[in-house]
Amino acid sequence: MNPFSSGTRLRDMIRAIRTSKTTAEERAVVRKECAAIRAAISENDQDYRHRNLAKLMFIHMLGYPTHFGQMECLKLIAHSGFPEKRIGYLGLMLLLDERQEVLMLVTNSIKQDLNHTNQYIVGLALCALGNICSAEMARDLAPEVERLLQFRDPNIRKKAALCSIRIIKKVPELAENFINPAAALLKEKHHGVLLTGVQLCTDMCKVSTEALEYFRKKCIDGLVKVLKDLSNSPYAPEYDVSGITDPFLHVRLLNLLSVLGQGDADTSDAMNDILAQVSTKTESNKNAGNAILYECVSTIMSIEDNSGLRVLAINILGRFLSSRDNNIRYVALNMLMKAISLDSQAVQRHRATILKCVKDSDASIRKRALELVYLLVNKNNVKSLTKELIDYLEVSDPEFKGDLTSKICSIVEKFSPEKIWYIDQMLKVLSEAGKFVKAEVWHSLIVVITNASNLHGYSVRSLYKAVQTAREQETLIRVTVWCIGEYGEMLVNNSGVLDIEDPITVTEADAVDVVETAIGRYSSDLTTQAMCLISLLKLSSHFPSCSKRINDIIFQYKGSLVLELQQRAMEFNSVIGKHSKIRSSLVERMPVLDEATYSGRKAGSVSPCVLTSQGAPLKLPNGVAKPTSAPLIDLLDISSDDIPAASLSDGNFLQDLLGVDLSPASSQQVSGTNQIQKSGTDVLLDLLSIGTPPAQSSSPALDILSSGQNGKSSVDLLDKLGSPSAQVTPLGSSSVMNLLDGFGSNPSVPVAKVNGPTYPSIVAFESSSLKAIFSFSKESGNPQTTVIEAQFINKSPNIFYNFLFQAAVPKFLQLQLEPASSITLPAIGNGSITQKLRVSNNQQGKKSLIMRIRISYKVNDKDILEEGQISNFPRDL
Repeated sequence: MNPFSSGTRLRDMIRAIRTSKTTAEERAVVRKECAAIRAAISENDQDYRHRNLAKLMFIHMLGYPTHFGQMECLKLIAHSGFPEKRIGYLGLMLLLDERQEVLMLVTNSIKQDLNHTNQYIVGLALCALGNICSAEMARDLAPEVERLLQFRDPNIRKKAALCSIRIIKKVPELAENFINPAAALLKEKHHGVLLTGVQLCTDMCKVSTEALEYFRKKCIDGLVKVLKDLSNSPYAPEYDVSGITDPFLHVRLLNLLSVLGQGDADTSDAMNDILAQVSTKTESNKNAGNAILYECVSTIMSIEDNSGLRVLAINILGRFLSSRDNNIRYVALNMLMKAISLDSQAVQRHRATILKCVKDSDASIRKRALELVYLLVNKNNVKSLTKELIDYLEVSDPEFKGDLTSKICSIVEKFSPEKIWYIDQMLKVLSEAGKFVKAEVWHSLIVVITNASNLHGYSVRSLYKAVQTAREQETLIRVTVWCIGEYGEMLVNNSGVLDIEDPITVTEADAVDVVETAIGRYSSDLTTQAMCLISLLKLSSHFPSCSKRINDIIFQYKGSLVLELQQRAMEFNSVIGKHSKIRSSLVERMPVLDEATYSGRKAGSVSPCVLTSQGAPLKLPNGVAKPTSAPLIDLLDISSDDIPAASLSDGNFLQDLLGVDLSPASSQQVSGTNQIQKSGTDVLLDLLSIGTPPAQSSSPALDILSSGQNGKSSVDLLDKLGSPSAQVTPLGSSSVMNLLDGFGSNPSVPVAKVNGPTYPSIVAFESSSLKAIFSFSKESGNPQTTVIEAQFINKSPNIFYNFLFQAAVPKFLQLQLEPASSITLPAIGNGSITQKLRVSNNQQGKKSLIMRIRISYKVNDKDILEEGQISNFPRDL
């Protein structure tokens, strides 16, 4: 016999494939076999049809195409014999899926088999329908399946229940037809039928409110009785697993009780006793018992409030944490994270055990335990928990230090009771794991130090002592260098010594040594070197005796290949050697960085002042309310920090630096018919295009400043806290600060009455969870200005909190944003948020509106950020 004829046995083909030594040989065998099967199909060979289909299924499992044999499945299903139907249905489930159009041809055959007198053929049809049923097939065959739920044989009832689950998932509106048959299955004595019946009821409750209410009223007592009998049942060998009777049915029953009890106090009360019984009687020394206990805990956490049961459930999770099985401990930590929002005091009792899990050898358990510890922290235990975590930081694995450091810093920043404690803890973290600390963390530390005027001396001395033993921590070096530059004289003079400090002696040369060592050690890091150069410039003013040494150190970088360092070195050498009169003014102590402004910028807010729906300023994290006229921060996160006028009071040195007259007489700007007097600070802010819309200047001084000169700004030497580019900001017309020129809110300008022609609304932005609709109108007598009313609609069932809308436009447009109607966006169908925008187009008729938007909000404690570009504005706006 030809080994590749249609009469070849399946085992011979499998043997030929397995003996192939190369992939090419295997492909050759499969190709010849497929050719033989195609020939048999074209000849309508009925004798070996079932054998050919079996071969096709094996070839399909190897990954080769077998679509040419799909119709053979239908022919075998239409056959009257059971063996042929069995191979046909198996091929149907394996070779086809619900998306195949061929599947519609088999609906009639399945319907006939569901009504067959042979229960095994009925079982085949149910099995196939439960696996590949489409929505159309579900609607056609649902009555037959519903009838089979009352069939005499328990195996058919079980398969019919499983098939019903598939049907109601595909067509949820059919669920009401299965309510009574499903309820009848809950009274079954056969565990297999009861198990599938419970699962059917669970899925029906999730898709049908009517079914949920029916089972709550009619079936809750019966379910409690079934669970009680199962829990108290004697040894039954056919259902016994590790000494527990049918743990699978236990788990399914508890899952259904969880669904029924959620949001219903009466139903929850009816199941309290049995849940307490299962929790206390189930043994936890076997995995089957632990599975039941875990599902019982999950049910207790889902149903309505019962403090006693919840304490019992959390205690069970505490026992899980002491288990040797990593899987049990992991699921316990997961459940405790959910439980902490329900009963935090009960979870706090297991704090010591959770801290032990942070030190576990398993990486997954360590991370999950660390997240749980973070949720446990409050003002009462922050000091003890932080101490434990910092102590473990010293001995933790390097791959875990990053996550641990991030959580410690977040805890310290969020729950710090006092600034001195905050500074001490951050110094410990920087000393132990400075290279794992993110940039915004040490930025925040510097902000806190600048705001604690009574701790300046303490901070710089603590940093000096820390850097003596942890010179390899670059982040610590950066903070130390910055503080020595600002408060170096306090370090040498021992100013502001606290009672808790040990006295130290530091000379001027010692302070310079720290900076010199840092700039030499971190020669490859531009940020650190730039900060060191600025610190040396400041020390040259604080320590005149070391001025020559400092000048020599800076001089070495005049030939640096890095242009930034080369330019700084040349300018600083010039200041030290030729401009000693103005040096002290140039290197004055940095103005205090406002914590509220920095916190808002770090959180990604649009403006330092967020308005409520009533127009009142919203309190920011540190409780300081910004005035409503504060300039908007643009989408590039460039802001104008409030700069005290005192820090810029010396107009002479600013005039010398910029080469212009900053006196009030020459700093006037004309806007409409009003003349506005500007101070030197306002002029500098105007140079950076912050806070006011652009206007034509009538002042020669301002014309000079805006003409693209290559000067440098000394206003905000540490705006980005160490960013090299922030030290010297070009004031030319190509400055990055002008990208969003005109982004200023001016509440004092009266709002014109809106009327004029109407324009069609557009869907400006749409995602899976959010939709923004823009409506347009014109201001009377001002065709260049367009009033846009933005409506934001929530498409999800979750409420969006801290809703924030930001927009940016090109320079030929001017944009003004009004406060939004709310910062909370209700769930779908419960309302929307509106916000007005005013856009002035200087190129109306030549250029169309275009806008980039950014929308941020918080949902389920997660920060979401969505961005997009709008270019489908009406052309004549």
